[in-house]
Amino acid sequence: MRASVATSTVSRSLSDPDRVHPATRERVLEAARELNYRSNSRRGERFDPQREAIALLLPDIGNPYYAQLTRGTQLQLAAAGLSQVLADTEESTAVEELALRQVGQLTAGVVLAATRLSNEQLRRAARTTPLVLINRVVDGFCSVCLDTGAGVRQAIDHLRSLGHGQVAYLSGPAGAWPDDVRWGALQEAANPDISAIKLGPFAPTLAAGAAAADATLTTGATACIAFNDLLAIGAMQRFAERGVNVPGSISVVGCDDIFGADFCSPPLTTIAGDLQRVGRTAVQLLLALLADRRRAPETVTLPTHLVVRASTTVPPAR
Repeated sequence: MRASVATSTVSRSLSDPDRVHPATRERVLEAARELNYRSNSRRGERFDPQREAIALLLPDIGNPYYAQLTRGTQLQLAAAGLSQVLADTEESTAVEELALRQVGQLTAGVVLAATRLSNEQLRRAARTTPLVLINRVVDGFCSVCLDTGAGVRQAIDHLRSLGHGQVAYLSGPAGAWPDDVRWGALQEAANPDISAIKLGPFAPTLAAGAAAADATLTTGATACIAFNDLLAIGAMQRFAERGVNVPGSISVVGCDDIFGADFCSPPLTTIAGDLQRVGRTAVQLLLALLADRRRAPETVTLPTHLVVRASTTVPPAR
């Protein structure tokens, strides 16, 4: 044994360093460095910002929503002298779980955006990999969320002011935490004078918008609020194909204010937030966690606002 200590002492030095005498711990860590040993737990070795990387896992790298978020994490990491590892989990729980396990062994910590993993899967991963969540709140984890519930309430107030009485919600992926938040906020804000119906679930993609639009037309709703902008823009394309005028026949509201939302036809009314700030804040939380593993979990909620454009207007006369 290079450090001349028991195997159990090595284990404690790497996994629970406060239980080992500082001189012994330093001897173990020095031996680990000489052998280029990297513990799966990574909790015993001092975080070195000059040689470490942080991973960002995204469900769909092709979604413009994540461009500004990724830029935010990149800028904050660069300011700290760190590199970023980017992984696309393909909207798949299985792919995400595998990617997290792999990058967790290669990086100092991981930021998970819109994770689809269960609470238990997250807790199991956090035993060996420091994690920060974006747009997901789980007890015991640091997280950053946009207050899209408040944005949905603003959207309902906007539609109410225009005279809409029937609104369809085009829901996102089944089990997605933000989807539950948005639908709950919509139901609360719609009562008692607006009839609200939930359709879906739909994939948060442009292609899924066609099915969402077709489903909306069966409800008699005069407006719809989509889980995200891609779904909303896909729905508007389908409405156009079927000769349904937006906003003359139906108003459409999206969520995220992605690149392109302001120059699609018609420009999309949507719920906006500062995505770069979301990314920056997530990295700040992760770096603070790496500096102090006993840090209390913190949830940061950032504001949203409704951007009114040409896709919403008064409902058609009956």
